[in-house]
Amino acid sequence: MTETPAPSSPLTIRDFRYFLLARFFANWGTLSMVVILGYQLYETARGPVYGMSIRDASFYLGLLGLAQFVPLLMLAPVTGWTADRFERRTIVRIANGVDLIIALALTFFTWSGTLTLPSLFALAALHGAARGFIGPASSSITPNIVSAEQLPRAIAMSTIAWQAAAISGPAVAGYLYASHPTSAYVFSSVSLIVSILALTPIRRVVPPPMARDRHPLRQMLDGLTYVRGHRFLLGAITLDLFAVLLGGATALLPVYARDILHVGPQGLGELRTATAAGAAIVALWFAFNPLKDNVGVKMLFAVAGFGGATILFGISTWMPLSALALALLGACDMFSVYVRSSLVQLHTPDAMRGRVSAVSGVAISASNELGEVQSGVAAALLGPVGAIVVGGAAAVAIAAGWAYLFPEIRRARTFAPPPQIQETVA
Repeated sequence: MTETPAPSSPLTIRDFRYFLLARFFANWGTLSMVVILGYQLYETARGPVYGMSIRDASFYLGLLGLAQFVPLLMLAPVTGWTADRFERRTIVRIANGVDLIIALALTFFTWSGTLTLPSLFALAALHGAARGFIGPASSSITPNIVSAEQLPRAIAMSTIAWQAAAISGPAVAGYLYASHPTSAYVFSSVSLIVSILALTPIRRVVPPPMARDRHPLRQMLDGLTYVRGHRFLLGAITLDLFAVLLGGATALLPVYARDILHVGPQGLGELRTATAAGAAIVALWFAFNPLKDNVGVKMLFAVAGFGGATILFGISTWMPLSALALALLGACDMFSVYVRSSLVQLHTPDAMRGRVSAVSGVAISASNELGEVQSGVAAALLGPVGAIVVGGAAAVAIAAGWAYLFPEIRRARTFAPPPQIQETVA
């Protein structure tokens, strides 16, 4: 009997192609929606109704991140358990449906001129809850439709889809918003509908059955217990957590676009595009040239580079230099994300992937959304430039500190999981 040859590329797998399509359109819709929502919040806070100063409005941008993070954190045990208990494709479609409702609500509020700060915060919180369910289920689908050998390349290709959406989505939404504010959210709504439809042809992805002798609450906490018991995973996840938490500049981009670089909503989309372009170039490289050696050390250097690029962006007042700094920032961040994502997926048994991905997702969201809070508070105290420069320096220090606190990261030569996990990751 002739054996079927292994796929030469993840792109030869039909389900993976549909997954990439769904991921692209989902992120095209949600990233565009979140970027415009942030700009509208800052513009509303600075407008005649609220009349806030730059520092006060920057602080509210930070609170927007907190509004998205709190529901994600509270739901994390449930979202990870759900991804390991129920059909994963269906979970993603339902959560994308919630984001579609949010986009339609923003369309109506913008069209009717009834946007308020409370309504923006409420919709941002609902989006945070939806993201909590999307992350663990979506990240657990890929290892079930490609082989372990193809997984690093599949992760790079999946990231290309994400970054392609991040490059084009906010830029398109920025121009649409400048021409007619409502059209930006119509764009997001249509994108989310396409994403939901693209997930339909993918075969059902049902996780392995859970042990029936353990209480569901204990099962929900198993992901956290697993990460705590594996210093390598703990170090990789917390490295990204603290570096981006302290060094993130994304939350203050509306401040730079409106009041420092004076480029408006179009410029805001271009700044977001620059970050995504740098990340996409690195992801495209890894899709065809997978990283093979010294993966841990290279991840540490990438995090340090992320901090240096953040400092450069913070001190720049020239749009081309600012865009270049953000492109470098995105490239370094993508390098780190690629290594961490591959290591986490390959070092986690399939039955635990949803719950471990939920822990990783909380860390990523904490670094992003709580990073926005940190940026807002720091900007209120130090001004936006001081906040970003100090944060970038902190990210460099984190990379150096983690190299000594977690020698397991420095010693990671390849993506190969330990023998006891190799038997269970397939």
